[in-house]
Amino acid sequence: MKRPGPVLTLLAGLLLGLFMLTLNATTGTRTASSSYREKSPSPTPTSTTTTPRTSPSPSPSPSPSPSKIPDSSYSGRTDDDSSAVAVSVRAGRAIAYFCDGHSKEAWLKGPVKSDGSMRLTGADGAVLNGTLQENERIRGAVEFDGGHYAFTAHKAVKGTALYRATATVRGARIDGGWIVLADGSQVGVVDRDGTPSAAPGIDPETGAVTVDGQRLTAAPVAP
Repeated sequence: MKRPGPVLTLLAGLLLGLFMLTLNATTGTRTASSSYREKSPSPTPTSTTTTPRTSPSPSPSPSPSPSKIPDSSYSGRTDDDSSAVAVSVRAGRAIAYFCDGHSKEAWLKGPVKSDGSMRLTGADGAVLNGTLQENERIRGAVEFDGGHYAFTAHKAVKGTALYRATATVRGARIDGGWIVLADGSQVGVVDRDGTPSAAPGIDPETGAVTVDGQRLTAAPVAP
């Protein structure tokens, strides 16, 4: 009987070879996979750009609006009680009348500033400096004919406090001015061709007045 030695040896060799092939295949796969993982580039970190925060520029503050000067009329007497003053204010301008009810008189005009102050000027160097206080009164002074006349003129309760009439009567040029005070009394001067004298009273409701026998109408004065 023949020995099976060579056949067994051959079979053992074949089994060993198959085992080694299987082992190599498994090891190779693992090696390749590991190599892939090792060689895979690491993800590039995402760069985040942070925009610096800038504080918003403050909005410019609105310029304060100038205080509104009301349209109104004011009248009063000088501190020495020798004369009267009336001021009419319209749209930021003023016209004033100063008179003593006998022979002294002056018409003045000029702008009113947003703070209520005013400098009004007239003929022969007449000047009125005043300030509107609380929209109720004007405190100031008139410089006229070498005199200084401080005054306080209060806001008219109704209507106007200043009237004027111009006309030609019997060939003479008539120019009359009237101040109506808070108590209803009136102070005025009528100039006849350069000659001043006390003015007759007017009707404040209608402005009617009679000068040298002729009926005239005195109109409210506005700048």
